[in-house]
Amino acid sequence: MNVQEPIFEGILLVDKPSGITSHDIVDRLRKKLKMKKIGHAGTLDPLATGLMIMLIGKATKVSQFLISLDKSYEGEFLLGVETDSQDADGEVVQEKPIPSEVDEERIKEEMKSFLGDQYQIPPMFSAKKIAGVPLYKMARKGKTVEREPRFIRISELNLHEWDSPKGKFDLACSKGTYVRTVLHDLGQKLDCGAHLTALRRTKIDQFEIAGAKTLEEIEQMQLGEFQSLLIPIHQAVPSHVL
Repeated sequence: MNVQEPIFEGILLVDKPSGITSHDIVDRLRKKLKMKKIGHAGTLDPLATGLMIMLIGKATKVSQFLISLDKSYEGEFLLGVETDSQDADGEVVQEKPIPSEVDEERIKEEMKSFLGDQYQIPPMFSAKKIAGVPLYKMARKGKTVEREPRFIRISELNLHEWDSPKGKFDLACSKGTYVRTVLHDLGQKLDCGAHLTALRRTKIDQFEIAGAKTLEEIEQMQLGEFQSLLIPIHQAVPSHVL
């Protein structure tokens, strides 16, 4: 006698913890829900925490629409130190003193230059593929290859705390934006280098982190309670997408 898999469908908001991959979230949900048809609408780096849109059952069919939504973040950075991955998970590749003229006002002024439409070169330590091979696999072998710039838009970039050499910021941007690359490029403009030390995604279009559940909360739930967490597909996407 075959045991039928549970049937759930809808959008699940998850608050991702630091230290695990986006695919780890998928694996743990598959184990919890005892079903395979689970995906996500946009990754977060292992270092990052915060909002992930998980797609359960038939909701996987609307992934392309949800991936394209704008996103908001808050994070922290460190000036004077560059890493190969552009974040705190990487190896230090350069340290430089912070110029005396780099103060709160100078940083805010440079941040303004990142606003608007632009092209960004993806970092080597990323999941973007060239000839079918993820860039991070090449990077781990010490290889650097030419990457095609991608179009992005940054609508907000604000410094809201500065305690040299550390700063806190918030950022709102289009899909495909590498936040760690923004901070790396800021360090270049300030002539001292920088890397991202913490990142939290707080919003994806209409979806906010306040509506998300942690993995631990989800894993402790009874399956009978789970459907109540799911946002119906028709509420998450415009009718023309369905």
